[in-house]
Amino acid sequence: MAGAAPVLEMREISKTFGVVRALHNVSLTVHAGELHALMGENGAGKSTLMKMLSGAYRPDPGGEILIDGQPVTTGDPIKARANGVAVIYQELSLAPNLTVAQNIFLGNEPRRFGVVDVSAMMGRAKPIIDRLGLTFSPRTRVSQLSLGERQLVEIARALSTDARIIIMDEPTTSLTSRETDRLFEVIAGLKAQGIAIIYISHRMEEVYQLADRVSVLRDGGYVGTLGRDEVDAPRLVSMMVGRDISSFYKKEHQAPGAQRPVALSVRGLSAERLVKDCSLDLHEGEILALSGLIGSGRTELARLIYGADRKTAGTMELGGRPVEIASPGAALEAGIAYLTEDRRELGLFLDMSIADNINMGVMARDARRLGFRDFAVADKRAARAVSDLSIRTSSTRMNVGSLSGGNQQKVLLARLLETKPRVVILDEPTRGVDVGAKSEIYRIIDDLAKDGIAILMISSELPEIIGVADRVLVMRDGEIVGEVSARADRRFTQEEIMELATGASGT
Repeated sequence: MAGAAPVLEMREISKTFGVVRALHNVSLTVHAGELHALMGENGAGKSTLMKMLSGAYRPDPGGEILIDGQPVTTGDPIKARANGVAVIYQELSLAPNLTVAQNIFLGNEPRRFGVVDVSAMMGRAKPIIDRLGLTFSPRTRVSQLSLGERQLVEIARALSTDARIIIMDEPTTSLTSRETDRLFEVIAGLKAQGIAIIYISHRMEEVYQLADRVSVLRDGGYVGTLGRDEVDAPRLVSMMVGRDISSFYKKEHQAPGAQRPVALSVRGLSAERLVKDCSLDLHEGEILALSGLIGSGRTELARLIYGADRKTAGTMELGGRPVEIASPGAALEAGIAYLTEDRRELGLFLDMSIADNINMGVMARDARRLGFRDFAVADKRAARAVSDLSIRTSSTRMNVGSLSGGNQQKVLLARLLETKPRVVILDEPTRGVDVGAKSEIYRIIDDLAKDGIAILMISSELPEIIGVADRVLVMRDGEIVGEVSARADRRFTQEEIMELATGASGT
């Protein structure tokens, strides 16, 4: 690869929007058959740079893009596709009511006498599907496919245009572990066929596993490129955030141990679906992680504790007193707050302001006589939360949908904390946020534990669990199958957790 001519060169690319400089003299080189990871915090310029390549934006004068050594016209998505560039966005752009073949050739259908030639379309789709090793038919409706299968249809669409450079933007955010493994197999096949892949992800484990090289952007500028053998977490994080993070995972609180009071006690909690006879004790000031493979029942157990789903058996105590939690409202009244894993669909009101989102759970507290809200109190609360949680915004009146993923997550945390909970359940608290925001969220979690709040955390990232949690309960097939705790001489390991999660330990 080192001696081969690059398939893509982006030279001295800059872009300004009014007085805002989004990119400044950024260069990037990608070779055929290479997976080149592009990393950086939200707002670093990754998306802007890729929009230059895909034709959505035109660079400022002075920059140029070359494919196979030839300068190409920019600022035109149609010409970009003709040049062999395809983008697979995090939010898929398929039409679920159409077939796989119709989606693959949407806007580029083969025609005969001016009419779409369905037979030819199905025939042309079949070898593309076979090339990716897919098991479904070209005639299958996309609505019948899983999310992972739909993403593979997006890749098939890219191949139908003879794409030689494929941009993948956070492709695994909503995939199960099995779907992620399948995607990685397809990526390996694409590389073997000489296709270059630019891979944008906040998940470092994926980058370690997949990337041949990693380029880092920060504040709209190019920081540097690392080869596979040069990539390690401290170096990569330092490049992304511009400072040395010797303690990325904040762990200043003291693990409480058995001597601290039990905040939440669960006994024999069960449901019709995926939860069987689960028991746990969560102490004040403790961070207890629930680990396990996708589908092991982690979220389902959390939802039972929060009253979002109906239990079939089991009891709970809060602070040593029996409680009956039959709804999320009852959970909040009792002092249990829940951070959903899907902040955009289930957590936030994206078309409402930051202030309104923060105050949503405590509006009744602000009601004046005759039922009117005290907006001054609400505004002060929102401003304090923005300051305390380091939410990056110019105004609490901005729509929360305009914020980065990490700042959206902190707004949701702020709303939960305003309810003054005794127990906080965090379901994938750093999903889809950049590395800098992750560090800030870890600080918030650590501060909560220092304040004595009991935290039940679900995470699919084992390094995160090891870095943050005091204890780990591992689930498999709806049951808690074991506990992993730190010992006097060392912390727990990924291997210990995975042995329990997969059943390899013999439990």
